[in-house]
Amino acid sequence: MKMEKSLNVFDEPLIQCGDNPTTGFYRDGCCNTSMGDAGSHTVCVRITQEFLEFSRFRGNDLITPSPKFEFPGLKPGDNWCLCASRWLQAYENRVAPHVYLTRTHKRALEIVHIDKLKEHSLDIS
Repeated sequence: MKMEKSLNVFDEPLIQCGDNPTTGFYRDGCCNTSMGDAGSHTVCVRITQEFLEFSRFRGNDLITPSPKFEFPGLKPGDNWCLCASRWLQAYENRVAPHVYLTRTHKRALEIVHIDKLKEHSLDIS
């Protein structure tokens, strides 16, 4: 599967999101994506407890480790590539985690308006 060109929301080269734990649809540390990434794991965030509880309530437990999928479980402070639609859902419920725009793939903008992401930005003022 060929990945799309890795550019962030500013059309600049995408910066690594996180490697402890290693994130991304491809588990390459970046919010890279392709047509095979149906969930659009493109928004780089700093995880919060509030978001983890929200996500678990919505049926996506990101706290519990799943060794079968080499998933260590997340904790507050971890960086993670979230699905753009999940981030938007969290935003609409006032529990969206903060975002690293320079580490967020531009494909996220197909789902989330840049102004909403900027409201929660950690890396621009």
